[in-house]
Amino acid sequence: MFQHMFSSMNEMLDQIIEQYDGAGASEKQQFEKQMLELKKVSDTFIEQWLEFEEKFTEFKEQQNDHAAVTHTEAQAPIGAAQPSMPASIAAINPSSDFEISDELAAVISKGQGYYKLFMFSQAAVQFQTAILQSPECNLARLFLGMTQMHLQNWSEAQRHFQLLIVLTDFPKWLAMGYNALGCIQAVQMNLAQAEQLFRKAYEVCPSFKDPLNNLKSCQETPKHLSLYFGSTELCCL
Repeated sequence: MFQHMFSSMNEMLDQIIEQYDGAGASEKQQFEKQMLELKKVSDTFIEQWLEFEEKFTEFKEQQNDHAAVTHTEAQAPIGAAQPSMPASIAAINPSSDFEISDELAAVISKGQGYYKLFMFSQAAVQFQTAILQSPECNLARLFLGMTQMHLQNWSEAQRHFQLLIVLTDFPKWLAMGYNALGCIQAVQMNLAQAEQLFRKAYEVCPSFKDPLNNLKSCQETPKHLSLYFGSTELCCL
């Protein structure tokens, strides 16, 4: 059903694009109204999809938490305190040193949905909201920094990654922060600084391969840089 709907919407948009330049003023006005209606339909579908994703993720996390608690209770002495951590955070950073509320998790989850749909402006709003609610939330700051990289807001991205490497002790996040800072320096053609940051990222987390690829690009093809700033790592979360 949805495939047919979007296929029809794409056909309508293709027709508008094809006819728009040669249309008169009144026709262009009509085309713009049609495009606005198409956008409204698309936005409504995306909002409903995100709501579904949030409900689905929340349910799966509840099931995972329940299974983990049941397994732990079977092994622990009666009355022993059971540690708790949201499943999504535990999977990313088992040594996380912060708690995340259900309300904050919902905001981050919505931002992740936009991020995975490459709707970076909308994602930035959600992650910024999360940061305002909880400035120490490194997960939200990491996503916000990456989102700003996609939007090419280099100064804002740099600010968040500089804060991230101060606030987190998790090696993978540190490496992603240093690597992203290296990419920003490379974009600005400060290649010596970029190389230092890429080396630092690799030292912190050798399993994270992007810094070595970026270092190689800076050394071999400085005029045609091909940079990887860790975004695909987040799309897998």
